[in-house]
Amino acid sequence: MSEAKKGAYSCSFCGKLHSEVKKLIAGPDVYICNECVELCGGILQEEGLPAKQVRFDLKPREIKEVLDEYVIGQEHSKKVLSVAVYNHYKRLKNSGVISEVEISKSNVLLIGPTGSGKTLLARTLARVLQVPFAMADATTLTEAGYVGEDVENILLKLLQAANFNVEAAQRGIIYIDEVDKISRKSENASITRDVSGEGVQQALLKVIEGTVSSVPPQGGRKHPHQEFIQISTDNILFIFGGAFDGLDKIIEARNRGSCMGFEANVQHVSDQKRDVLCYTEPEDLVKFGLIPEFIGRIPVITSLGKLDEETLVRVLVEPKNSLVKQYTKLFEMDNLELEFGAGSLLAIAKKAVERNTGARGLRAIMETLLLDYMFDPQHSADGGKVLITEGMVNGLVFGKNCFENC
Repeated sequence: MSEAKKGAYSCSFCGKLHSEVKKLIAGPDVYICNECVELCGGILQEEGLPAKQVRFDLKPREIKEVLDEYVIGQEHSKKVLSVAVYNHYKRLKNSGVISEVEISKSNVLLIGPTGSGKTLLARTLARVLQVPFAMADATTLTEAGYVGEDVENILLKLLQAANFNVEAAQRGIIYIDEVDKISRKSENASITRDVSGEGVQQALLKVIEGTVSSVPPQGGRKHPHQEFIQISTDNILFIFGGAFDGLDKIIEARNRGSCMGFEANVQHVSDQKRDVLCYTEPEDLVKFGLIPEFIGRIPVITSLGKLDEETLVRVLVEPKNSLVKQYTKLFEMDNLELEFGAGSLLAIAKKAVERNTGARGLRAIMETLLLDYMFDPQHSADGGKVLITEGMVNGLVFGKNCFENC
């Protein structure tokens, strides 16, 4: 019950006076201010709303068509990923149906060089399916009790993406990048503790297979006197990604060993170096440093090829959020027209190939290329138009922020 203080009323919840808030709403012998109303509304929104429904209606072909709008190339990987995701959420849709057959989930491993589209594929999938999405870097993880992030912190990121709606988070997608960096140091078991390699793989086993984890809501290390959020990982789809440098040599060695004799066809792999990763087998990943138990919980393995110049040009112009469209829109905001001359886009793609950065490196090249124009748009433009030529791209010198011979 509120009290009158020197002729003024106060909020029954926070105690603030009428003069200290914008609005004080009166009820039967009680008052509530606008700030407490907003706070209560936020709590109800976070805890009381039902989880957003996952889009179960999409077929694999439809999922791939949406991926095609954002990811250029990598046709086989998009097909594999579309089928794996479709089967995963079809399994969830029918989880309440009594069946004699229990269907296990299919976690996914994406193998490919940097800038080939691994992260973009996972992020686009989450957007298509309208599910919470969290991304983590495997290199920051350590075994429990050591300096670094615990595995449970990944689940906390997913909870945060779902606004702490546990039901929604339990149907989300987690993408763990740089998984190749947690390979154990040698193929044989070590007597010393490998806390950032094999130890992390061991810690991930139960989580990716399916368990109920206790997640500290504030993150950090667990301690006995804090509350935990219980989250089941049974229906969380885990997608792993990594470059796996050196895996191609392991695959080639295996193929050479199985192709002995004068009539053996040894060009199967070695003559097609960029396609070597397509022949990845679990035994190759074991030799690389992943433990068999970890690989066994990731049944779907697909590889992404290195993007060539022609594909990188398509990446620049074709996706819905392509870089050319993004920068054109940025210049339009300054009432300027951005135009790329003949051969300029191919020259940008060649620069990315030379730097071995794939699609991810295209933005860095564009930023360096357009820096002067964005710094002083009106004075650097010619008649309200900015024309990027092939010579300007070829004369680009990284690290000096200047043009030469353009």
